[in-house]
Amino acid sequence: MIGAEGEQLGVMSSEVALAKAVEAGLDLVEVAPGSRPPVVRIMDYGRYKYEQKKKTAKGRGHTASLKEVKLRPRTDDHDLDTKLKNARRFLIEGDKVKVTVMFRGRELAHRELGRRQMDRVTQMLGPIATVENPPRMEGRFLSMILVPNRDAVAEALRAERKAQKVEAAARAEAPQPQQEAAALAEAPPQQEDGGQDA
Repeated sequence: MIGAEGEQLGVMSSEVALAKAVEAGLDLVEVAPGSRPPVVRIMDYGRYKYEQKKKTAKGRGHTASLKEVKLRPRTDDHDLDTKLKNARRFLIEGDKVKVTVMFRGRELAHRELGRRQMDRVTQMLGPIATVENPPRMEGRFLSMILVPNRDAVAEALRAERKAQKVEAAARAEAPQPQQEAAALAEAPPQQEDGGQDA
C-alpha cells in the first residue's frame, strides 16, 4: 500500500487499507491490479481524474478549422467591414477562412465585380492573412482560402491587449457617475438670496 504522500505503508489486508483511507478522508485506488499482491494507493480520485483530463486537454491545443465568409458581387462597404471583422477574428483565433462571392442570375456576366471584392478582401486582411488558394470559380461561386500569418497575428494580439490596458486605465481614472452623484449629495446646499435689500 502507498500512502497519500507517496510513502510505502507495506502489505496489509484490504479492510485495514480501506480503514486508513477513510481515516485520511481520501479514496483507496488500485493502481497495479496485476501484481501480487495488488498495489493500492490513498488519494483524492476526483482530483486525480481532473488533473489527467487537464493534461490531455492541454496537449491537444487549438485545431484549426475552416470558417466561411460569404459575400455578393455588390456587397456594400459597411457590410463588407462587418464580414471582414468576423474573418479577422477567425484568423486571430488560428482558423482558416474561406471567402466566397456568390453570383446569382445575370451577375455571372460580371465576374470582374467578384474579383474586385476578392482584391479588396485581400488588401484589407493582408497584414494578418496569407492567400493559401487564390480566387477561382466553382460553378456560381468564386472562392479563395486565407490562412493566418502567425507573426502578424501575434503582433495584432499584442496591440489589442495594449489597447485594452490603456482603455481599462482610462476607465479607472475617469470619475464614475455613481461617485459624482455621491459627491453632489454630500455637498452643502447653496443658499439662495431672498431678494431683500440691506
